[in-house]
Amino acid sequence: MGAGLTGLWTAHELLKRDPGLRVTVLEKRIAGFGASGRNGGWCSTLFPQSTAALEKRHGRDAALAMRRAMVATVDEVGAAARAAGIDCHYERGGTIVFARSETQWRAAQHEVERARGYGVDALELWGADRVRARDARGAVYDPACARVHPAALVRGLARVVERQGATIHEQTTVQGWQPGAVRTDRGTVRARHVITALEGYGAAVPQTKRRILPLYSLMVATQPLDDAVWEAMGIAHGQTFSDGRHLVIYGQRTADNRIAFGGRGARYHWGSAIRDEYDRVERVFAHLVATLHELFPQLPPLEIEHAWGGPLGVPRDWHASVAYDPVTGLGSAGGYVGDGLSTTNLAGRTLADLVTRRDTELTRLPWVGHRSPSWEPEPLRFLGANAGLVAMTAADAEERATGRGSIIARAMSPLIGH
Repeated sequence: MGAGLTGLWTAHELLKRDPGLRVTVLEKRIAGFGASGRNGGWCSTLFPQSTAALEKRHGRDAALAMRRAMVATVDEVGAAARAAGIDCHYERGGTIVFARSETQWRAAQHEVERARGYGVDALELWGADRVRARDARGAVYDPACARVHPAALVRGLARVVERQGATIHEQTTVQGWQPGAVRTDRGTVRARHVITALEGYGAAVPQTKRRILPLYSLMVATQPLDDAVWEAMGIAHGQTFSDGRHLVIYGQRTADNRIAFGGRGARYHWGSAIRDEYDRVERVFAHLVATLHELFPQLPPLEIEHAWGGPLGVPRDWHASVAYDPVTGLGSAGGYVGDGLSTTNLAGRTLADLVTRRDTELTRLPWVGHRSPSWEPEPLRFLGANAGLVAMTAADAEERATGRGSIIARAMSPLIGH
């Protein structure tokens, strides 16, 4: 259920393992309609829970296994796309996270030092001489990240899955499911294995309404920029970029030299409502453009040729998960909190192993079998989600005003997986 990257990677991997399987994918709109086709295009090692949080919850060995799997998945996505003939503009240029205050610089140094202690991520600490963002004291560079055109990836994967023999039923609304059957507005599908891959849109289905919270993230894309502008910005082809603020921003240099840039800031809507009109918030779009100019004063006037948004899925404990019950045949994956472009591939491979009853390194990863608690009922859900948004904005303001790490951010860290 769901023809985004989770559902499609799962179908792809199942049919690789056993081409004789009959696989049906159900999709309310079109394949890739949701976050899979609208995201920032970071094929990265990011996971909603930090390595330290995973270690605290699952132990050091499990946390390191999860990190190794995430790092390997960056290359796996590129290899899988090439093998399938999908031109998704994959280019592994790494990601740059600018430290634009003394507080952010101290945090950057601590992050690199902590990563060295785990010995998995190959993070580099760049000095101010290597970066061009305004007020940058330096940056953390992670080579394990690729720039991707997400819509090209997910639509290409849908075509590949159909060539493998799967059937994708678009314009088909899932109304509910149970072991062996899925009810839709066009009839009932019967199957031994039923996989839920709805991510943020799970909030629109009664059975999973409180399992996931749909949080909106919005993006803009500029006109193509001259190479000289990119040189002045210090962003090479294949690179993605962000900075150390708490209210997340993310950008990439597209294959045709545009800036694709996004961030949080749109509010959560009462009752986990998801509507097309929520995809566009002019206030947030204007803030994103202003943030780009503030981050890179070298930029010329920007023409925003595209602007869009959509919901991502947030579990109550910010912990992504994969699950499968061999008795009922029910499985699921999701809760990526916006870090799903690569994680969906790992989920698909893991679900394929679970469904085909294989005992592998993937099926022993700590996110397998994890179950997040449900979100609170309204109005607590509305108040809590929007208070978190205000808190992250306030934390950034606090750090600018005091020059010290934010007390607000420290208080929020356990709630967001850090």
